[in-house]
Amino acid sequence: MSTAFDFTPLYSSMIGVDRMVDLVETALRSGASASYPPYDIEKTGEDAYRISLALAGFAPSDLEIVAEPNLLVIKGQRPTRDGQGGRSFLHQGLAQRAFERRFELADYVVVKDASHAHGVLSIDLAREVPQALKPRQIPIRGGAAQQALELKPAKARKAA
Repeated sequence: MSTAFDFTPLYSSMIGVDRMVDLVETALRSGASASYPPYDIEKTGEDAYRISLALAGFAPSDLEIVAEPNLLVIKGQRPTRDGQGGRSFLHQGLAQRAFERRFELADYVVVKDASHAHGVLSIDLAREVPQALKPRQIPIRGGAAQQALELKPAKARKAA
């Protein structure tokens, strides 16, 4: 079942929502189709996050992490082993297939660290908003009298 959303009302009241709309449409399209490997996303601080992927059977050398602006791509490729080294499986439940998992990142979210332990790949991220983009208090000037005071040298203001 496909559900279409009309985002036109957003364009009339918000500036720059086209990127947000693209992200929502991408999420709706990819939906449940990408279920491997399983993962968790957790908030570890006010502006800190962690993505944990269950990757049993993958060594760190089998994995590749690429951070691009607003995109994190994680790829896994197990080396092919002819004959599995003489191993004969009665049941093989551990996934051996290659994968590519993409995560859209919000503006100013950067990858800080990655670690692999006990079959879990953990990637730490943080939102680092540039100082120039953070909210700041804007002083309000007074009328003409206030401007005249500000234009006088400091010694003249003290005498006044």
